[in-house]
Parts: sequence; structure tokens; C-alpha cells
Amino acid sequence: MPARQQWTAEEAQAWYADQPWLAGCNYVPSNAVNQLEMWQAETFDLETNARELGWASDLGFNTVRVFLHDLLWAQDQRGFIDRVDRFLDTSAGLGIRPMFVLFDGVWDPFPKLGPQPAARPRVHNSRWVQSPGAEALADSTRHEALAGYVGGVVGHFRDDERIVAWDLFNEPDNPNPAYAASELSNKAELAEELLRKSFSWAREAGPSQPITAGVWRGRWGDIDTVSAIDRLMLTESDVISFHSYAPAERVLESIEELRVYGRPLLITEYLARPTGSTFETVLPVLREQSAGAYSWGLVSGKTQTIYPWDSWTKQYAEEPPLWFHDILRPDGRPYREAEAETIRWLTGNG
Repeated sequence: MPARQQWTAEEAQAWYADQPWLAGCNYVPSNAVNQLEMWQAETFDLETNARELGWASDLGFNTVRVFLHDLLWAQDQRGFIDRVDRFLDTSAGLGIRPMFVLFDGVWDPFPKLGPQPAARPRVHNSRWVQSPGAEALADSTRHEALAGYVGGVVGHFRDDERIVAWDLFNEPDNPNPAYAASELSNKAELAEELLRKSFSWAREAGPSQPITAGVWRGRWGDIDTVSAIDRLMLTESDVISFHSYAPAERVLESIEELRVYGRPLLITEYLARPTGSTFETVLPVLREQSAGAYSWGLVSGKTQTIYPWDSWTKQYAEEPPLWFHDILRPDGRPYREAEAETIRWLTGNG
């Protein structure tokens, strides 16, 4: 089939007008240390997914952002697609449509299939892995396989109404301080090249869902002053997505900056309580501004994202007095009942 073009701003706005207010979270099951453990056949746990997504639905969430991985496609295309399909059946039954993330530039640059290492105690996202790994990112001869992954996954599900959107590459140019000694010196340039190819590969698959890649640092209101990779994201995305762990006032400034592009806005990462990014302050702004909202985390678990980013350099002996991310304890009880009430009220589920 012919590759589709980028949606016009008018087409994107028409699509968005047909959506409910998109409210949800980034979802990793509590028993998975990373995206490989979530999806590999040996550790794929649909029962846990169903239970935890049920809790998300009870909060009024109608969408989740979920990370895939290129190695899963390379390992077993048919099995991987089948597991994604079963996950979609489960989420659809609960009124939740995922946004799938295909690549990720954050944390460990050397992913490996098979049993995943145990989490480092009380360290934020201690075993999360990049996709693709540094070796594949740096080797353009391996990009043909990555093209097969993007085209294969997006193409298989291109008309699937259970999926809300495709997020091509999470924070592709993240310098990743925790892995500074292992990162590629020219990572930003290589990631920009792969992202540019990914927009083309995804469009060749002809998806009926929108394509995006989110800006995540800096100021974005003037296209002539943004970085090259931000310019690519802002000018090629069907809908504009962004990350902000800042207080509500700064989130509103970002929304006002991004309105210049005339496209629907989705914040695909927020919620860091110690920085002032909270449900009580940020979520009402997103609702008022009709910006889609995806907080980080749902159930406290093996990713240990209740601990802050500085847990990589600072030791924590016990649960922090103020959780960084996540909403629920492992048994489904809210960390803070008042937060859950705020979410339910704003999503119309209260």
C-alpha cells in the first residue's frame, strides 16, 4: 500500500475531536523490571496485566502508554504479535487503548534477551533498557532489521481501533548520565538519523492512528531556535507530544508554546511529586487545556520508580516519604487516597 503523508493540522484536530479526553499513565506491570520482562513469552503475565489495568480503569483512565522492544520482534515475530494482540484484547475489554512506544533512548544501552537481572534494591528503573541498543544504533547495516520491526508492528495493527497512537522514539537523545561511560559519543546524531527513518517506515505502513515523537527538554515555541532533533519531532509528528516533570505553571507555559503548531497536544510523561509535578496541580491544567495526559507509573513494583532519579547516586534505606512516581501499592490501594479521588473526579469516574 502507498505510504501515507503526515496528517495536516486540520486532519489531526479532526481526529482529536473524535476522542474522549485521553487520560492515563505509562504502564509497566509491577512484576516486570523492564519492557523485555513484560513481553517475553516466559514472563508475559496477562493475569497481572488484567488486574492492574482494571485498577487503572477504576481510576477513570482510558489509555496507557506502553513500551515495546525491537529485540522481541527479532526473537519471535509471530509470538510477539500474538502477545501484543492478547494484551490489546485485555485492555479493550477494560475501555483502555494503549499508545505503543517503539524505540527508547533511556537507561541501559546494552539490552539482552532472556532472563532479566534482578532489580538493584531501591534504585529507580535500575534495569530498564534502551531500544535499540547502542551497537544497533551505531551500525546502519542493522537498520534494515529495525525497519522490519517498525513496519511489521505498525503494519500489522495499522487499522486496529484498540490502539490510540504510535510513539516512535522515547527521548532519543537522552544523554543518560547513569550510563555516561557506556553511551555513544555521537548518540544524538545517530538517534536523529534513526528517528527520521522511523517516521518514514511508520508512514509506509499506512497506520490509521496518529504518529508522534515527544520533545522533552528546552523551549519549543520558536521552530527556528529548537535543536535539530526537536525540529524533526515537531514538524513530522501528526500530533504533538511532550514530557514535563515541572510544576503546573511551567506545564501551562509549554502548552502555550506548543499551540503555535496547531496540532493536538499530549503530555506523555509527567508526575514527579518532589519537583512539584502532582495530580492535584498538573492534571486540572491538562483537563482545562484539553491536553492528553499520561503520568509515569501505575503500580509500585520492580521498576522501583517510587524512588527518585537520584537513587542512582544516593542510597535509600526505606520507602521515600514522598513517592516520586506511581499511584497504587501492589495490592491496588492508592498511595494517597486524595490523589485517587482527584483523578476520578477529573476523569468523570468519581
